[in-house]
Amino acid sequence: MLRGLSRLSRSTLSLREVCSRGQRFGFALKYSTAPAERRRFYKDVSISQGDGGVFEINLDRRKLKTPGGKLFTVPNEALAIAVATEWDAQRDSLKFYTMHMTTLCNTALDNPTQRDKDQMISAALKFLETDTVCYRVEEPIGLVDLQKNEWDPVLHWIEDRYNVTIGSSSSILGPVIPEATKDTFRQHLNSYNFWSLTGLEYVITQLKSVVLSMGIIDRHLSVEQAVLLSRLEEEYQIQSWGNVEWAHDYDMYELRARTSAGSLFVHLTSESSTVKRKLMQD
Repeated sequence: MLRGLSRLSRSTLSLREVCSRGQRFGFALKYSTAPAERRRFYKDVSISQGDGGVFEINLDRRKLKTPGGKLFTVPNEALAIAVATEWDAQRDSLKFYTMHMTTLCNTALDNPTQRDKDQMISAALKFLETDTVCYRVEEPIGLVDLQKNEWDPVLHWIEDRYNVTIGSSSSILGPVIPEATKDTFRQHLNSYNFWSLTGLEYVITQLKSVVLSMGIIDRHLSVEQAVLLSRLEEEYQIQSWGNVEWAHDYDMYELRARTSAGSLFVHLTSESSTVKRKLMQD
């Protein structure tokens, strides 16, 4: 798979990608965040179990709180360890923009946009109507072939997996998604709890694709494969025109990090199992 991209190594944004990021949707997703950086004010990180079976994060003897002032609690030990590891990995300065699991937990706890599950599902389904893998070009022929060879297998997989019809189109309006397809995905997304939907929506916004996101969550695609497929057009443009290599690498690694965190968040919040080992202290 991805054989057509084996030699691609640089990055730029195509005009369609720039436009799609700012104009495809009539809403903006907001995630609960803290200032970009702050001096580290604690020495030790630990986790403890609170009332109701939830887990808390302790910075020295102080309990972590959300930006909204709520006690920071997570539903299972595995997620608590993931968050605590992010805090423990920080050095002299806290780089909050690298702490994706913490940010996702803050979002689920504070719910800054005050949305319920139905609203979150509707927002996710809007991406299905403008899915990255559904938008095809008519030229150049090299990119046409690349999209067909790399995107069609994933599109066929999800149609078979969920018994739906999605299709693709070279029209700027994209394909017309049948209502039956939307209903199927609405029912499927409704099976996720609020926390898992928070993570899934985050992954979808990173990749601009329900198809690729479900490919990761269902373990049909690796994060690396999905990220590369989401950047197919811009990678092709880079192969043709070139760009600053370090900028490409930074963008690629950042997208991988965010997508990995989101998919891990979905899996950890979809399971009730606990991890018996404790976070090691320095």
